Amino acid sequence: NKTFGLTTLRDRHVEIEGSRIHISFRGKHGKHHQTDINDRRLARIIKNCRDLPGYDLFQYLDDEDNPHTVGSAEVNDYLREITGEEITAKDFRTWAGTRLAAEALRQFEAFDSQSERKQAVLRVIEKVAQHLGNTPAICRRCYIHPAILDGYLNGTMLKVIAENTRKYLVENSEGMSAEEAAVTAFLRLRLGELIEESRARTDQPKRARHEEAQSAVTAALA
Repeated sequence: NKTFGLTTLRDRHVEIEGSRIHISFRGKHGKHHQTDINDRRLARIIKNCRDLPGYDLFQYLDDEDNPHTVGSAEVNDYLREITGEEITAKDFRTWAGTRLAAEALRQFEAFDSQSERKQAVLRVIEKVAQHLGNTPAICRRCYIHPAILDGYLNGTMLKVIAENTRKYLVENSEGMSAEEAAVTAFLRLRLGELIEESRARTDQPKRARHEEAQSAVTAALA
């Protein structure tokens, strides 16, 4: 009944033929995953890992040629090292879920009915959850940015992403596809709006106190 993830895969989960890699394993919630990759360099690297002693697939040799398994901590340390940012592998998974959700929601019509929009959101969450191998509840809570779902429900997301997709089809999008750049632009826009809303809430008590002080001074001088 044991389940596996990327860093806990065993040698038996992988078959390699030339540049073709076939990965098959049981993941979280007992879901069976099968993936085929065609990449000669990656196939060579994985084969070298598999040839090391032991059952674990992803290992490395230290300076004394002792094998060590690669765990999530090593993966996250590497990501932080090459990016210079405090990120983890989960951030990439969340980005994948968010992008997939945005692209899937664009396939639906801009329903006038709120109930139809909610049904579309539920169907998209189920689709993304199936792709990621999670339950819909976990997928919605952990792997789809809430601004995407809220933006679809309130009618702001589709227009912004459509406009930015057209824009980034002809402009540099920092190594991302036009669709990825459009989703990023929408999230940045929403973040800016949230910052402004937060500042407004912070400034409101200050303005109220200032107005009270002015009223008190005016009353005293009257």
